[in-house]
Amino acid sequence: MAQSDDGDENNRCWSGLIKSDLYSWFGNPVSHLISQIQTMTTREQLSSAFSLENCLEEISDSLNQLEDCRSVILKPMLDFENISKLFSVTMFEEENPTLSPLDDQVKSTKGAADPAEEEALGVSFESKYINFFPLYQDFFLQPVKEDLHRLNKSVVSEHITPQYVQAVQSRYSHGRHSEATSLQLSLCDATPPSPSPPPVPRVTPCTLWQDLDEVKASGLLSSLTTREICLQERMFELIGSEASYLRSLGVAVKYFFLSKALKQTLSPMEHHILFSNIHHVMAASEKFLMDLEIRLGESLLIGQVGDVVLRHCPDFRRLYVPYVTNMMYQEALVNQLLQQNRDFVYAIEKLESDPVCQRQSLKSFLVLPFQRITRIKLILEGILKLTEPGSDSVLNLNTAIKAIHEVVTECDNGVRKMKRIEELVCLEMLMDFGKVKSVPLVVSGRFLVHHGPVRQLTVEAGAYNSRVSFIRVYLHVFNDLLIISLKKDQRFTVVDYAKFPTCVHLEHLKTKVLGLPPDSFLLHLSQCHTGQSTAMILVPNTRADKEEWIKALSTKH
Repeated sequence: MAQSDDGDENNRCWSGLIKSDLYSWFGNPVSHLISQIQTMTTREQLSSAFSLENCLEEISDSLNQLEDCRSVILKPMLDFENISKLFSVTMFEEENPTLSPLDDQVKSTKGAADPAEEEALGVSFESKYINFFPLYQDFFLQPVKEDLHRLNKSVVSEHITPQYVQAVQSRYSHGRHSEATSLQLSLCDATPPSPSPPPVPRVTPCTLWQDLDEVKASGLLSSLTTREICLQERMFELIGSEASYLRSLGVAVKYFFLSKALKQTLSPMEHHILFSNIHHVMAASEKFLMDLEIRLGESLLIGQVGDVVLRHCPDFRRLYVPYVTNMMYQEALVNQLLQQNRDFVYAIEKLESDPVCQRQSLKSFLVLPFQRITRIKLILEGILKLTEPGSDSVLNLNTAIKAIHEVVTECDNGVRKMKRIEELVCLEMLMDFGKVKSVPLVVSGRFLVHHGPVRQLTVEAGAYNSRVSFIRVYLHVFNDLLIISLKKDQRFTVVDYAKFPTCVHLEHLKTKVLGLPPDSFLLHLSQCHTGQSTAMILVPNTRADKEEWIKALSTKH
């Protein structure tokens, strides 16, 4: 009982010390708020406003916020009215305007002839080994699974589809088993074998360097050690897998990309988003494979391949980064077309049923460039593991591995950046500024740091005393902007905003002394959208939420 009386006394009377502290900390913006809270007589007024029911209701409302945004954005974006806006703020425009995924589309619509078609049809290089290997989807299924495992924490790894790997495995679960090939390649592993699932059968007519007729006829095999033969196999794997990759790209470009029947079912924009710059990727693969085959032609005993990879890394960066970055929209478009465009579905089913596709889907061809650029790095690492430490090729190999890693990292960053831009476009469509002066959300370099609902404490003056209540507000913290809004029906009515972090300051409160909910904090805007200074007391839903808000609002991002 004594404790209750003490608590009531604390609520009825604030010490002059606390008031002076608040004034000295926060200044005039909170003076009116403090004076109103002073008049409160019981802690129950705060407790009644701060109910668990309200807290749970707000949590429920915010659980599906990101999914709601995505569902809203995909429909209008997949009309591709907003695609140009997305690409206009990406790194491609900032660093190299020629890399914009829309550039080829704009150029191709200006003339009567399509330069992309002319380029694809004008290819004259024919690989010596391209018919030695199957389509890349069927080539070394186990390494593809390794790619998935090693890259499972990467953003771009979302574009390697486990469903595809499972589907291919099931097709060959009752097929041929190349036991000799699996045994020979297992001898090349420098590390001891570890327990693993049964190997996936390799359905290739020729996968090994030592199986080449010219190698057999040369007598090299009898003069080389097992390690030296394994090194040659690893380097030839780069050639053979590139030939397989080019074979699949040939189907993707010459059969799908150039299909007039398929093109008639799509708008020019849809066709470009669907295939991006895959014809340029194919041209780069042809040049790369040609140089690799020239190296093998110079000597059956391959000296090194790292220098060849290094020469082509600038092209890899120029072509693979925009292609992989576009894949999130490519995949969304395919899914939409399969659901909404009957002519497209009919054309695709007819193309995929042709023997040249070997029962592979369009999606499996479109994902090839990302699978390939990640695989090159793993092959080079395998070559380095078998290379003598003091040999001349070690430096080139290390440099090539680093360069390919940078390309993969840039692909990852490109996808992350596009996801952030997609999120900004989504939010911009959901924001209503009303009487508040609007600000553009889709700005280069901007990204969302944290968002969610909180309660804003308000004091309503009555005839005899003041009453505390809470207004549900929603905060969006970007790396350079804070927006405060009211959420209703998945839309946000903006009430204020300020530059972040220069004009946003978070301050802790002595909640016990003030009789406030324990997780309350004060948010001070030194300059809001009107140019004035303002402050508000906010109450997160939980202690964990408070810690997240403190981190988001106190850290420069």
